[in-house]
Amino acid sequence: MFTKITEYEGITEYKLDANDLKVLLAPRRAAPVVAFMVVYRVGSRNEAVGHTGSTHLLEHMLFKGTPTYNKQNGTQVAAVLQKQGAVFNADTWFDRTRYYEMLPNDQLELAIHLEADRMRNSFIADSDRQSEMTVVRNELERGENDPARILDERVWALAFREHPYHHPTIGWRSDVEGVPTERLKEFYDTYYHPNNATAVLVGDFDEQTALDLIAKHFGGHPRSPQPIPPMYTTEPQQEGEIRFKLRRSGQLGVVEIGWHIPEARHPDTPVLTVLDHVLSAGVTARLYQALVETQLAVDEHASSSQFIDPGLFTIDATLNQGVAHETVEQAIYAVLDQLRTEDVTDAELAKAKNLILTQMIYLRDSPFGVVNAIGEAEAIADWKFYVDLPKQVEAVTAADIRRVINTYFTEDNRTVGYFIPKEEQL
Repeated sequence: MFTKITEYEGITEYKLDANDLKVLLAPRRAAPVVAFMVVYRVGSRNEAVGHTGSTHLLEHMLFKGTPTYNKQNGTQVAAVLQKQGAVFNADTWFDRTRYYEMLPNDQLELAIHLEADRMRNSFIADSDRQSEMTVVRNELERGENDPARILDERVWALAFREHPYHHPTIGWRSDVEGVPTERLKEFYDTYYHPNNATAVLVGDFDEQTALDLIAKHFGGHPRSPQPIPPMYTTEPQQEGEIRFKLRRSGQLGVVEIGWHIPEARHPDTPVLTVLDHVLSAGVTARLYQALVETQLAVDEHASSSQFIDPGLFTIDATLNQGVAHETVEQAIYAVLDQLRTEDVTDAELAKAKNLILTQMIYLRDSPFGVVNAIGEAEAIADWKFYVDLPKQVEAVTAADIRRVINTYFTEDNRTVGYFIPKEEQL
């Protein structure tokens, strides 16, 4: 029925022999609750022109019902789960889509049955597409009213010329509005299969009972009739700085700079994670001191992406009134240039590592936190990434920080965007 693949740091991996569903079990006995998640290896990375946003729209539609769980007979997904006091939702990102529930452990079969049912039996009805399209479009329009968010979208769109990280997970507006229901159904039938998914269970459960329930409800689904289509597009090396200006209604200007960095599996990932905390975590961080304390900006943020494929390290800052975009951009470069030749201090390094490790501990302090972290690691690299990243962070040195600054933060590797409020002249 199941083949045991491996066991590592309290997590056991199995394969359901009937259809190659990957199963991860992580017992946690602190409370009588369980968290169950199904991670599909499909996200906006798997979309193309004409159907961007399909994964996100499908995420909404998989709450609309199956022959078993539907509004007509009073058993819609939300109502059934709320009756049990469950915490539940789904989310979509570049590399994956995840559906999850946390509920009392005596309701484990409900979560497993529901997820198995909507894996292959969701309606994907045209009436549901039309209603959910309106919801998604409203979500899209809210994002377009946020200057920092829309600037970030444009930075990614220009930094990636060929790779699908070019388009946002929510999709381009005309695709969201125009994608046919049959195209969504085709997308669902291509990717929503057990051999393209990982089931993750965390909490207070009996392992054999859990495996029996997973086999009972998922075992009847066959493997996909065709191989899951691989995503083979790679982004070529950037060959010179990309620079643009975005003029829209707004109050304050924003600068964002993005540099290409490696995929999550790369050994430089923990180094870049520590670097973003050295630059931007707290009021003593270097960017805060250089930009906010000097009143050049009202806020700043650094972020190191962790994806299946190479992503971006971004720095953004919202300008104080009257401050020139070039002034803030040059102040950011001055911070980075100092790190090219001088090591971060021992205190800075220790603070950054402590913040990261504390955040990890906090976010892994419940079955839901653990299933969330394992699910994300499984989506971008492998579930062992969840276990190993804290140890890798602890091993980062000041020399590593200096090396990645000089490797990735170059002029030819960067994309620079200015958000300029229409009232402002530059």
